[in-house]
Amino acid sequence: MKAISVLGTSSNAGKSWMTTALGAWLRKNGVKVVPFKAQNMSNNSYVTMEGGEIGRAQAVQAIACGMRPIAEMNPILLKPSGNGTSQLVLLGEAKQHIAAVDYYRHIETLWETVRDTLEYWRDRCDVLLLEGAGSPVELNLMHRDLVNLRPIMHLQGRWILVGDIEKGGVFAQIIGTYQLMSEAARQAGLGFIVNKFRGDLQLFIDAGDHFSKYMPHLPYLGVLPYASHLQPESEDSLCSEAEAKGTGAKIAWIRFPHLSNSQDSQPWQLDSGIETVWVKSAYEIENARAIILPGSKNTVSDLQWLRTSGLAAVILKAHSQGVPIVGICGGYQMLGQSLSDRDGVAGVSGEVAGLGLLPIKTEFMAMKQVRQVQAIWQSDLSLDSWLAYEIHMGSTNLVDCGLSKFKYLPLLEVQSDRAIQAEGLQGDRVWGTYLHGLFESAQVRQALTQMANIQEHQTSPTSWQEHQQQMYDNMADLLETYLDLLPIRHYLGL
Repeated sequence: MKAISVLGTSSNAGKSWMTTALGAWLRKNGVKVVPFKAQNMSNNSYVTMEGGEIGRAQAVQAIACGMRPIAEMNPILLKPSGNGTSQLVLLGEAKQHIAAVDYYRHIETLWETVRDTLEYWRDRCDVLLLEGAGSPVELNLMHRDLVNLRPIMHLQGRWILVGDIEKGGVFAQIIGTYQLMSEAARQAGLGFIVNKFRGDLQLFIDAGDHFSKYMPHLPYLGVLPYASHLQPESEDSLCSEAEAKGTGAKIAWIRFPHLSNSQDSQPWQLDSGIETVWVKSAYEIENARAIILPGSKNTVSDLQWLRTSGLAAVILKAHSQGVPIVGICGGYQMLGQSLSDRDGVAGVSGEVAGLGLLPIKTEFMAMKQVRQVQAIWQSDLSLDSWLAYEIHMGSTNLVDCGLSKFKYLPLLEVQSDRAIQAEGLQGDRVWGTYLHGLFESAQVRQALTQMANIQEHQTSPTSWQEHQQQMYDNMADLLETYLDLLPIRHYLGL
């Protein structure tokens, strides 16, 4: 097995993008390639077929590589829940919430997990494609590194460095990162890439000459233009890829302080006549034709924020005026009558009233529900089925609260282990569901816009899954068009 690590000069430099594109390119070249990230910190997560939880980025990379996502692709996942704590997910299984200072006390034990997982892959693939985190030369953190140089040095593999020209100072970024590495780490360099260039590439044509004065032995692989149409989901729910998209009727998504699984909004980008807008203040919701409450890693805290920000009152007023409201996962829990987290297992402890739009109550407990399911949507005119998943803490049940004047029905069905069950709840212009991936169905998107009387909405003839695969192939083509891939070919013997 050969190993290549994609390192970056900073967070959001394009490591996830580059790893995805390289994986797709290697797959197209007949290589059995597997993505790997030793430690990930993100609230955007995915559920494997076995019920393990990993970072969404590694699941996307696996699919681009033509592989089924499994927990060994991301052995450590940290899901920030506020107050300096994160939930630790180890080899797909949720463990305790842990403070940063306590986490770092266990670095060597965690390294054993990473090392063992690296060894697991040695005879299972041709190339292990690793992704780093942040910068590999944060001098105050290098001694407890689990994800950047330590894994690739353990495998005696090679690394590629990605710099972000969009941030400015790309020469200092790349040269400084290289010079802060140890001599042994420098020797493992396979090349470097300048990423996210916007404008005339001819203005950067002599960049290689400037770089070579300071890094004569590290190959310059080239500069990649920013391709706005080739942007798979990001780990960072606050980056530009999660901002407003499209033109037309506004669908407002609430940007919770502890937002999770923001990628649930992305399938709307396929359609015409819709503008997806992420909002965090009351005035931004004005003129929204539908409002979505997405997932949250700290549901009680985010519900309190919804009230103090004034958003809760605006959402309830909009609903009274006929605007459909959709809650996904934590957002679904917020739509109920009450939420109880006595022990703080999902973040802030306490018992609070919900928004009262659905006759449900949620009680949080230590057991976490993590499963992959086949979602089944059926209406008078349509039937659709696709892969979705649940990740949540808390048990949600119906309550009798005097709302019987409305007819409440399951939103859809799910199939898991051959059993078909009702899932979610729908009532008076309100949908609630635990399913991530709800809007990957064009029929579900169309049903919502029909309920909102959005006549200009047109669904794409291309499914979300087909769109994603086409995008991965196009990302691979972009690498071939703009980069010198010979150093990678020579290392891998291609």
